[in-house]
Amino acid sequence: MNTAPTPITILMADDAPGDRLLTAEALKDARLINELLFVENGEELMDYLHARGKFAPPAHAPRPGLILLDLNMPRKDGRTVLKEIKNTPTLSQIPIAVLTTSKDDADVFRSYDLGVNSYIVKPVTFEAIVDTLQTLERHWFQIVELPSAGG
Repeated sequence: MNTAPTPITILMADDAPGDRLLTAEALKDARLINELLFVENGEELMDYLHARGKFAPPAHAPRPGLILLDLNMPRKDGRTVLKEIKNTPTLSQIPIAVLTTSKDDADVFRSYDLGVNSYIVKPVTFEAIVDTLQTLERHWFQIVELPSAGG
């Protein structure tokens, strides 16, 4: 029995360049084998998931095994895209972890009402980011069984 984790694409939707850079560095520091790709807003996220525009053909946009979603983004916020993804049959099974600065109870409740799988307040230290990514990797790619990409 092979218990080694399979590399899975993680797609992070976040408009803050610093947060994207820190997350990429933390992924390297955590020695995780997953590919981490980025989009900068909700419109880009939906284009990526539907392989439209600069993300066409689909080979340029591998189906993510996990989406890290910031709630507060320009052009189309995380709440809107969360609802769209969870209401699209071909996308609804992709696990989504909200990764945001908001500790507002209303955001937490609304995110779960919309179908988010996890709600995480962004860690403030590099070490905490590394720990969070390692925990996400263990949970999503070693412990739980995810649906196959085919649906």
